[in-house]
Amino acid sequence: MSTTVTPPNQTTEQAPAAAAHAAPAGARVPKTGAPERTRQAGRASRLLVGNQPRWIRPSAAALLAFTAVLYLWNLEATGYANSFYAAAIQAGTKDWTALLFGSLDAGNAITVDKPPAALWIPALVGRVFGFSPLSMLVPQALMGVAAVGLLYLTVKRISGPAAGLLAGGVLALTPVAALMFRFNNPDAMLTLCLVLAAHQTTRAIEKAGWKWLAAAGAVIGLAFLTKMLQGFLIVPGLALAYLWAAPTSLGKRFLHLLAAAGGIVLVAGSYIALFQLTPASARPYMAGSETNSFLELTFGYNGLGRITGSEGGMGGGMPGGGGGMGGNVGFGGAAGITRMFGTSFGGEVSWLLPSALILLGAGLWFTRREGRTSRTRAALVLWGGWLLVTAGILSFMSGTVHPYYAVALAPAIAALVGIGAVELWRGRAHLPPRITLAATVLAGSVWSAVLLGRDATWLPWIRVAVVILGVLAAVALLLRIDSLQAVPARLRRTATATVVAVSLLAGGLGSTAWTFATAAQAHSGSIPTSGPTASAMGGPGGQGGRAGFANSELTALLQASTAKWSGIVSGASQAASLELATGTSVIALGGWNGGDPYPTLAQFQEMAANGEIGYFIPGGGMGGGGGRGGNSEVATWVAANFEAQTVGNSNVYKLTD
Repeated sequence: MSTTVTPPNQTTEQAPAAAAHAAPAGARVPKTGAPERTRQAGRASRLLVGNQPRWIRPSAAALLAFTAVLYLWNLEATGYANSFYAAAIQAGTKDWTALLFGSLDAGNAITVDKPPAALWIPALVGRVFGFSPLSMLVPQALMGVAAVGLLYLTVKRISGPAAGLLAGGVLALTPVAALMFRFNNPDAMLTLCLVLAAHQTTRAIEKAGWKWLAAAGAVIGLAFLTKMLQGFLIVPGLALAYLWAAPTSLGKRFLHLLAAAGGIVLVAGSYIALFQLTPASARPYMAGSETNSFLELTFGYNGLGRITGSEGGMGGGMPGGGGGMGGNVGFGGAAGITRMFGTSFGGEVSWLLPSALILLGAGLWFTRREGRTSRTRAALVLWGGWLLVTAGILSFMSGTVHPYYAVALAPAIAALVGIGAVELWRGRAHLPPRITLAATVLAGSVWSAVLLGRDATWLPWIRVAVVILGVLAAVALLLRIDSLQAVPARLRRTATATVVAVSLLAGGLGSTAWTFATAAQAHSGSIPTSGPTASAMGGPGGQGGRAGFANSELTALLQASTAKWSGIVSGASQAASLELATGTSVIALGGWNGGDPYPTLAQFQEMAANGEIGYFIPGGGMGGGGGRGGNSEVATWVAANFEAQTVGNSNVYKLTD
């Protein structure tokens, strides 16, 4: 992409040292210039560790340490975050079946409406250290640190350590990344899996390594078990990059892609088979499905239903769904090509999206004459395909879509910025790369100012500063101030560092400030959003998991119950709150939104007759107890056969003697 011939991992200071080491033993060295060459060789040796500059490892360590502090700082203030997933993690710390299948309760009545992989690590940590908000959230934060580190390593292999550091820093300082890696939704693990798959594919492309590609497929299978079909959105970009650039024959490239598909099937298919072949009596009901089927959930409620809005649940089927109320921030706003820049998604992830798109287009143009196996172009295809496919699906889907889904875009944006900016910088001696680089920096600064202006009361000086910095950086890049003859040679290095610093501030100051503001707030609920205002948007998972539905009297009553399930209540929000408050198992009647057909009236009557449920707690539940389930029938039957009693501010029905 650049016109430089210096390898990205080799500095010009290495040349004298290499020449010195290449001299045969006992050879005579000319005296002329010998002291100068000796000084250069000594200086080069001090600047190198092995074959790399000394600054690389400390810089990488500093990036990871900074990310860890950002994601771990004051993490306990978040509490249980999304109580829906917190309750499932708590259940996994108590019962191995609940852990394996992702049950919402330790009694294994019904699962969460997602695959269970995102619950496994925090639940296992909770088994070792005891369940608590920190045992649940620290693994999420460390996944963020790992994702940043993997992105650094991946981009470094393509464009060198400076590009890797820039990409890792951009990911760490993306607001939605700071939001999700400090939260307990499945998106943290999903993002880590996607970055790992990209890293393995990059390694595979280098030497046409089918084993690396199969490993990438296995990780994508794990991404599927984290958030189903969303884990597959990066597959087109990864497959196209390998098919285009791997240094082997076309036939072998296709065969290697089959190995990747085999990895996906092995991991994802094994779990699907395990779930489907396990008798329904030995596992919890699959929430989100009408037939207790993992496959139905995959292709229905969590699949095509999310894209078309044709399924029940919260997407398209109720006000506020993706297609129901386009202006609702928590549900993504109106579908269309501008959605990623709109009120809902814009502040989450789009700060450097214009810059990434410019760099993608420019990179593909500048590498158009490079050989088929060009690693730079392969990386652009990989990350560009990831970005365009994922952004396209999120932009046009009319079912359930939330702004925090955009965290899946953050690694692709960061990688394109890192690779594109550094490669253009290397070619800045030529006018087209300089113009492109200046336009990239200016676009990022102007768009940051627009996003900051959407909250005009919050630190208004920042949006003025980023525009000024953007203009200054663009002018400096166009004029190539760091190389002007009017600048003394001894000051050119300082001038270069200044231009780089101003450019980074122009593009990143707004996003960085918004990210710090996000990390400083405690976020809760099922639809968290980034920014300087704490979010606790409604739906299951609200109240930050702090037992918003429970009261002290009801809590004591359920804790005293000796039944398998201390209670049953409509909907997951109330069940999760009661489980976290009491430490007992509570059935979520109707699952996530009260609309799943479990338990049916007959199943409920059998459980009640067997003394397995202590209390029925009416009310609550999304969907009002209707929808697809038998909530209304259960509530009517209980009211007709049991006497209500008031406990605190709740009415309950005692089902066991």
